Amino acid sequence: MMLPATEIAPSILAADFSRLGEEIAAVERGGARILHVDVMDGRFVPNISIGVPVVSSLRKATTLILDVHLMIEEPGRYVGAFADAGADMISVHQEATPHLDRVLAAIQERDIEAGVVLNPATPVATLSEVLSVVDFVLVMSVNPGYGGQKFISGSLEKLRQLKELRSRYNHTYRIEVDGGLGLDNVADAVRAGAEIIVAGTSVFHTSDPAEAVRRMRQVASEALAQKV
Repeated sequence: MMLPATEIAPSILAADFSRLGEEIAAVERGGARILHVDVMDGRFVPNISIGVPVVSSLRKATTLILDVHLMIEEPGRYVGAFADAGADMISVHQEATPHLDRVLAAIQERDIEAGVVLNPATPVATLSEVLSVVDFVLVMSVNPGYGGQKFISGSLEKLRQLKELRSRYNHTYRIEVDGGLGLDNVADAVRAGAEIIVAGTSVFHTSDPAEAVRRMRQVASEALAQKV
């Protein structure tokens, strides 16, 4: 799928679910083309969130790209269900499965973009055997499980490493970052290499989510233009 150089992906985990349709329409007006959808099982991360039925409902409610982030144990068991529900992108944690290559292949066999996710304490080096096959890499810049956490600054170095490895080995993956991102640090993330910026609280916990997306896109674009 073709996307702009830098994309803001609002995370519906922070949205008001009592008026989810309005929230999605607002971020779409702001220029968002991706919705980030966090799936939590209460085991891999200490929280429980949405599942397959909500993703299916989202698919019926919007044409935006659905970026489904599986923060669950045994993610391979659920790839088919989320694919059938309408996911366009599915990411799984390196830490959640001993059969990472198999799970990524299963996602791609459904003609869905496959991503791998790294927790804050997991080194980029653990992905050495899959960087040539993944469609995107998602760097967690907070410890997953809750919204509204503070950005972990060490995540910027991971973004730089992924950018450098992609260039060195001619890989094609896109670089995504999730956690604690807002107007104060989106420029740093973009300069470090991030191309998809997941933003929850900084978008949906504002008086105007559409404007929040527009401002973040503007700041990201300006930061990208200033790079040398």
